[in-house]
Amino acid sequence: MFYEVRIPEESAGAKTVSAMVVLNPSESRRLLAKATVALPEVRHAWRHGMIIIARGITNAYVTEELLGITVEPKAGQTVGMVCRGMTNANSGPPPCTAHVFRKGKVVEGADSNVEILNFTEEDVFIKGANAVDPQGTAGIYVASVKAGTIGMAWPIVTPRGSHLIIPVSLEKLVPSVIEASKHTGVYHFKYSTGLPVRLVPVPMAKVITEIQALALLAGVRAYHIGSGGVGGSEGSVHLALEGEEEKVEKAFQLIKSIKGEPPVTLPDTFFVSSPEDYDFDALKQLATLKGI
Repeated sequence: MFYEVRIPEESAGAKTVSAMVVLNPSESRRLLAKATVALPEVRHAWRHGMIIIARGITNAYVTEELLGITVEPKAGQTVGMVCRGMTNANSGPPPCTAHVFRKGKVVEGADSNVEILNFTEEDVFIKGANAVDPQGTAGIYVASVKAGTIGMAWPIVTPRGSHLIIPVSLEKLVPSVIEASKHTGVYHFKYSTGLPVRLVPVPMAKVITEIQALALLAGVRAYHIGSGGVGGSEGSVHLALEGEEEKVEKAFQLIKSIKGEPPVTLPDTFFVSSPEDYDFDALKQLATLKGI
């Protein structure tokens, strides 16, 4: 479900204006990260509880915003990723190991599989996604036969009422996550360009897209009006912003501050060298994960 944001009614007599913006994928990720760390649930957990930031590319930006550090290469912070025209997985260590926090302090050497067992309804788990649909359902690619990070986290955070926050760009908008998931699976495919995956729907998560981010950070209404482009704007999200002039000015200043965000940097080592090396055989490529 989309994170619920209530924008106050415009003041009587206030001047309303509109603005159009294009956000490249790295710029969207920066915007989503800023909104994620500003969430009341996240700020409360930072002061009083626990936060776990799962490995992920968007989450590398979240870590930077939360700690005021630089994480490079950002795609090295994830395991699974889509890059160079294929689904693949990083076989190296993450550049940043600060991922579990208790009352604003890094839990050194923490195992999130263990720490999450201490979660209460006040605590926060942050995870990226590969898809989102108009109903606000997020979907996550899982290549691991052990169900990956979300398979570990979802059964714990859901019954405990913990906050599962998923920042995901409208770049990843699909018609229906549930319908798409029916046509995926690690053993579903005969051929694949990279690792075969299951798209796992994640109900009950609080989903943050560019629309929620701009409402939270600037109090404007954002509308998704287009996507894509060329020359570095492949995957871009196009938005119309509307609201009181002061709020639109604030939103536009925020947009200008993140324009020019560098493209995501990649790690050096991957599990799948090239789909061609495995004759595009899905199970041969899956076997490179060695059951993880």
